[in-house]
Amino acid sequence: MNIIVDGHSVNYKITGEGTETIVILQGWGTHLGVYDWVADSLNRVYRVVQFDFPGFGGSDEPEEAWSVDDFTDFFCKFMQALEIKKATLIGHSYGGRVIIKLAARESIPFEIDRIVLIDSAGIMPKRSLWKKLKTRKYKILNRIFRNKVIYYLFPELIDDWRSRQGSADYRNASPIMRQCLVKAVNEDLTELLPKIKQDTLLVWGDKDTATPISDAQIMKEKIPSSGLVVLEGTGHFSFIENPNKFRAVIQAYFGIGAA
Repeated sequence: MNIIVDGHSVNYKITGEGTETIVILQGWGTHLGVYDWVADSLNRVYRVVQFDFPGFGGSDEPEEAWSVDDFTDFFCKFMQALEIKKATLIGHSYGGRVIIKLAARESIPFEIDRIVLIDSAGIMPKRSLWKKLKTRKYKILNRIFRNKVIYYLFPELIDDWRSRQGSADYRNASPIMRQCLVKAVNEDLTELLPKIKQDTLLVWGDKDTATPISDAQIMKEKIPSSGLVVLEGTGHFSFIENPNKFRAVIQAYFGIGAA
């Protein structure tokens, strides 16, 4: 299904017919279908909403580079469009960033009941000297390669170099979404964590290299009412890599018995 929110066509679906609502906020560059297993673990009891952020999956791309706050503003409008007044929020990776922003705000147009953060982004990693030098080298080369004369002389070499820069998420994104990603990863949300008052479940893969388990430990320490469950042997998509353990954890948290 699609709905127009603030001029953007947004792809979404709703499963389950419970009286309480859960909304799943996706990770960067995914589509809502990635989270079907999460929804299927809950929609026997809850009404579950899945959707694609603008620029993801089947939703329109924003006209300009959005910050995390812009995506947060959009989500508030999405909730109003669906007339949702209260919901539990589940966020994976980038979706967790948006939830942290929402929960830290003094006022939003709906009530957050509980929160589940799965391999959530939001903690800025400490940059090693090697990383700083690598970044500086990239900026210098990028400035040189932008010169039209140099590009004219070595177009294939420069295009190949550019194609190998940045993360897979960055390389696979459109120009506008690349700018959105840069804005996100350069913002540290650590100071917002103590403002989260909702009961919060953290689910993490101990082999996650995108948002390492140390991020989960920081969140557990700083979010007042939080608990951490580690899915051993899994990475950034822990809920897919060990689906049965994830289902057991999430159903226990929401008090859903075996079918």
